[in-house]
Amino acid sequence: MCAKNLSLSFLILFSLCCIINATDISYDGRALKIDGQRRVIISGSIHYPRSTPEMWPDLIRKGKEGGLDAIETYVFWNGHEPHRREYNFEGQYDIIRFIKEIQSAGLYAILRIGPYACAEWNYGGVPAWLRKIPGMQFRTNNQPWKDEMATFTKLIVDMITKEKLLAPQGGPIILLQIENEYGNIMDGYHQAGKDYIKWAAEFADSLKPGVPWIMCQQADAPQPMINTCNRFYCDDFKPNNPNSPKMWTENWTGWFKAWDKADPHRPAEDVAFAVSRFFQKNGTLQNYYMYHGGTNFGRTSGGPYITTSYDYDAPLDEYGNLRQPKWGHLKDLHAVLKKMEKQLVYGDYSYENRGNLIEVTKYKLNDTTACFISNSDNGKDATVDLNGSKYFVPAWSVTLLPDCKTEAYNSAKVKAQTAIMVKKQNTAEDEPSALQWSWRPEPVKNQVANKKFSFQSNQLLEQITTSLDESDYLWYMTSVKQDQKKQWTLSVNTMGHVLYAFLNNKLVGQQYSPNNKFEFKFEKNVTLKRGTNTLALLSATVGLQNYGTQYELTPTGIAWKPVKLIDGNNTLDLTNSTWNYKIGLVSEEKKFHLDERSSKWKTDMLPTKRPFTWYKTTFKAPAGTDAVVLDTIGLNKGHAWVNGNSLGRFWPGYGNTDKGTTDKGPCEKFCDYRGTFDEHKPCRTGCGKPAQRWYHVPRSFLKSGQPNTLVLFEEAGGDPSQINFQTVTVGTICASVEKGQTLSLSCPAGGRISKIEFASYGNVKGTCGAFEKGTCESKDAFNAVNESCVGKESCEVVVKEETVGASGCGDGETIKLAVQASC
Repeated sequence: MCAKNLSLSFLILFSLCCIINATDISYDGRALKIDGQRRVIISGSIHYPRSTPEMWPDLIRKGKEGGLDAIETYVFWNGHEPHRREYNFEGQYDIIRFIKEIQSAGLYAILRIGPYACAEWNYGGVPAWLRKIPGMQFRTNNQPWKDEMATFTKLIVDMITKEKLLAPQGGPIILLQIENEYGNIMDGYHQAGKDYIKWAAEFADSLKPGVPWIMCQQADAPQPMINTCNRFYCDDFKPNNPNSPKMWTENWTGWFKAWDKADPHRPAEDVAFAVSRFFQKNGTLQNYYMYHGGTNFGRTSGGPYITTSYDYDAPLDEYGNLRQPKWGHLKDLHAVLKKMEKQLVYGDYSYENRGNLIEVTKYKLNDTTACFISNSDNGKDATVDLNGSKYFVPAWSVTLLPDCKTEAYNSAKVKAQTAIMVKKQNTAEDEPSALQWSWRPEPVKNQVANKKFSFQSNQLLEQITTSLDESDYLWYMTSVKQDQKKQWTLSVNTMGHVLYAFLNNKLVGQQYSPNNKFEFKFEKNVTLKRGTNTLALLSATVGLQNYGTQYELTPTGIAWKPVKLIDGNNTLDLTNSTWNYKIGLVSEEKKFHLDERSSKWKTDMLPTKRPFTWYKTTFKAPAGTDAVVLDTIGLNKGHAWVNGNSLGRFWPGYGNTDKGTTDKGPCEKFCDYRGTFDEHKPCRTGCGKPAQRWYHVPRSFLKSGQPNTLVLFEEAGGDPSQINFQTVTVGTICASVEKGQTLSLSCPAGGRISKIEFASYGNVKGTCGAFEKGTCESKDAFNAVNESCVGKESCEVVVKEETVGASGCGDGETIKLAVQASC
């Protein structure tokens, strides 16, 4: 009887725990509701395969410290199902572990199943093997597509249900997404597109996960789907149903980068302006895309021509460091929005257009009122009268007043510190001289000799449908007989992305296409010998198309295009010759990158500028915990591995990126945050330099206290002799604040402020890294800051005369304390 009572008590207790942990998710036209309470939700995108499991807790923690309530991620179908019904949920693809890390941090999760992702991910995240299914058409009212999409989507929903990760089960997931940005391209599918979206909504709803489903960029999303916005600005977005809340699933914090582009940047002031405007105009859920961009490891970058780095100018940089001031400026905004949460989701609101692009919004709840003042003019500052007080509102900014009296935040007034990151040499050894290289050639000869091939055809086949993206490389090989030695012009029409031509085992030419011009003609003068000549054409891709109507049909390779030998008026058309095909390189099949102990690695006479060459060396891991990067100076194009882990494609030899540093060029010395931002706005750095020189080496890839192995495949011909490893850390920190405010500085964990390089309280000019004293300043400010900060990990200085002295400046001067220090 006691046992029965004990069992009954346990069941009651267990049931109560389940009830306590279970979270009800609903919504109305005002906001998402968690356990019946309307909430303001601040979310940030972190894609689990673009970092490592060892990085996840730190990235999520920094998101939480930055004021996030939720972490959002896509689900990457081709990463999880690389071959049909063969699944991968391990390592960087352990999505269950990732969601549980979010839960452990006390945050919510938003899961965008899709399963089409876009995301500048290879093939949009869709498996290439789908192309071999008869009748397959992607993302339309096509039964083979719907069958495969349904199978994978249900698999994911079943997995998270089994692991009790949905909010009603006590898990962190509060929203799910079906499809992705389909409305942007739906017109190209005509009625079949409309029928498909209706089916997708009905299918998703039938899974009954217990949390709402969203469809982004889908103005006609069927109920009960909630349509959401993806843009740089979503303040004017309105849901298609009055009972749906206003949600912003992608606020683009920067932009992705291509091999021909300089580094894109979106100013922190503009991101904060966009967020503030969104909440000023009834928004209640906002997600940063990206909050941490990360790295396209392996062959995962899409595009084509998306770089391995997916930094995105996000609040956390590619390596997981705080990008200051963006991270801190947004953190300050989130804290103020949370103070206003009840008024924003429950208060009565009113708008007042003051003219000249000035708008005042009031949210009144009982005896409390919260206010926004926005100035959308991109050139004129304004002084706005509100309730008898005057507020200076700079151009293109929003002021937040949680009590409608005190300015708590302005999107253009950055108080957070700025951090200038630096790269430091590996102190564990003297690089690059300490690196001892061995090498071996790619076994091209056997391949080119036509001895090894997979199949034959009398047609020039499209690369994706032929290789199913098992490799970047596809061989097209044929033979040509000649009665006598003769010179010809070899002409190959290809749809890219890169072509290498071999004649009788020798590389006779190579060419890559400019970005967005992937169809090109390769021409080279060649000499054919008497007898049988072997012609081998190697087509290489650099990421597959990931966006657009029927994007999967975008061809690559020498698809159906003519291959000819031309001699004046004589033409020898090889297009319908017998072509032998081989997918991939011999080295891929034999896994050269896994550091096999083979005698075929040579140590003498290291060749350079030699295409199709493998290089290997060992190195000591840099000491400490700072992020590690590989400097690929001297390399051309290829792939890198550390201890068998792929760092991704490298291509510093692509050529210079966007050129010009003039006022109208893409790399202006000053990036004006004022005015509408888009991906073409000239806020870029690094013009005229390789698009990507440094490649992230996650600490989890490294072995401590023992040799680490770096393996390089140099496809186009480079020189590894200057290769070295570096660490990335904070070098200089700066901040400037006005009188009455508090200036805060901090170095990364374990670091200390070693020197005050500049400190002035007065009419200071310039920005971080280029501060200049004005015409008036306090004589005491430098010593006050020096005493408060040097030798400390962090410090705060309250800006008042008692602490920094009198500025001596006259009325009308803009007075601030500006400090620059080194860590």
